[in-house]
Amino acid sequence: MNMKRLTFKSTLILILCLLLVGLRPLPVLRAENSSISTHARAAALIDVESGRLLYSSRGDEPMLIASLTKIMTAIVAIENGDLTSKVKVGKNAFAKEGSSLFLKQGEEMKLEDMLYGMMLRSGNDAATAIAEHVGGSEQGFVYLMNQKAEELGLTHSHFANPHGLDAEGHYSSANDLAVLTAYALHNPVFKEIVKTQEKTADNPYEKWDYKWSNKNKMLRLYEGADGVKTGYTKKALRCLVSSATRNGQQLVAVTINDGNDWNDHASLLNFGFNHYPLKTLIERGEGISGYSYVTSKSFAYPLGQGEEARLFTKLELKREAAVPKQARSSDFGLKGVLVLQLGGQEIGRVPVYEPEQLPPEQSAYTKKYSAALAPAYPAGNWLQALGSALRALFQRGDNHD
Repeated sequence: MNMKRLTFKSTLILILCLLLVGLRPLPVLRAENSSISTHARAAALIDVESGRLLYSSRGDEPMLIASLTKIMTAIVAIENGDLTSKVKVGKNAFAKEGSSLFLKQGEEMKLEDMLYGMMLRSGNDAATAIAEHVGGSEQGFVYLMNQKAEELGLTHSHFANPHGLDAEGHYSSANDLAVLTAYALHNPVFKEIVKTQEKTADNPYEKWDYKWSNKNKMLRLYEGADGVKTGYTKKALRCLVSSATRNGQQLVAVTINDGNDWNDHASLLNFGFNHYPLKTLIERGEGISGYSYVTSKSFAYPLGQGEEARLFTKLELKREAAVPKQARSSDFGLKGVLVLQLGGQEIGRVPVYEPEQLPPEQSAYTKKYSAALAPAYPAGNWLQALGSALRALFQRGDNHD
């Protein structure tokens, strides 16, 4: 490696570090305890955009989660599989116990369609077939599931299968499921699947097509409902993750072992929308008082009554002396970061620039590498983000030999 190339890479690495400054990990700021209660053994409520937990009851206790498992199965398959590829139903998937799509052994179906069948009808045969197709084996896919759980910081979760049938070492928690679902709902494919009330898919083996109606009654019972998944086994009992969007805010509610889940989810979602509405705190292009800088993106956060008075912002300027001269002309005009705090705890960071150097909302670098890097790290995990981005950077450089 020659000196010129080393300097080029060193410069780009420094720039990338500056660009990733907004991805530093933020502790989850939970809303204060409230009087709301449910019939569930465990419950949680989360704001999708910010990741703020608005309610939690025994939220970190590991429990059986039945087919809520398929939320992880779906996002891992979407991120690692080819949606147009054909999934072949093997002997392990055929006639799998529990809920089923009644797939035939040897039958082939497009991965995207099988994901719909799995999420709408909770087909255990579909989940097994998907796992073997994407992971090479069920065990290989389970490894990917646990790897994703680790990446997302789901410390109270461990997966032993892709379908959720009760098994030793297979569990999650209400809080972990809330975080997982909020992450998954940022994926447009997942988001579209879980809000679908009815899906038709080709069936080349019969005269009739597959037609699946969603088991999630929240889609019909609650205004604005747009997901996510039901679950039940004799040991886990009734489990439900639901989502809804109102006034541009999307919430996710989770209950585990709840005999009155439809009503409890309506109450949880109503509580979130009524008491913690999403408020835009920073607008893109907004000026910084006392400086000629502007913000590079908008920032919104759910705030309870009286919390706006506890907000505090401070500007952390970039130290020019710490940046090599050869990098200063290529730093895209980044001048610092506006840090937002609530009650002394950091809730977000917004990079600031000079007005004439404000980058587009989605940079050329993001457009080029986001598809490749998205499965590699979750939002908020800046160490993995940095590692993945740097790997891509070096691969890009090596390909130009």
